[in-house]
Amino acid sequence: MVRPFDNGTTPSRVPWPRKSSRVTLSAEVILRRSGQRTYRVKIFDVSSHGCKAEFVERPKLDETLWVKFENLEALEAMVCWIRDFEVGLEFQKAIHPAVFEMLVQRLKS
Repeated sequence: MVRPFDNGTTPSRVPWPRKSSRVTLSAEVILRRSGQRTYRVKIFDVSSHGCKAEFVERPKLDETLWVKFENLEALEAMVCWIRDFEVGLEFQKAIHPAVFEMLVQRLKS
């Protein structure tokens, strides 16, 4: 798979097709990196396959971490791109469509 560069830049067009459409929003989730404590991060969009989050400490490309939405089990995710302090996360398992719709409604309110 072709990925954006890990030098603070990214191609103007994503070089791989998205698995599902994104929903733009502004919300917070709990994040845990391996061997570290949990902390809250802001997300800017979400799809059933991943999300875009803001990080203070940059993770590594392909790093595995866990994203916790309120009232859902933590989702294992992998860092698939990095641009400045924004990071693309791909969930190991997609969120079920019915659960995703409920999640989006809750995050938007």
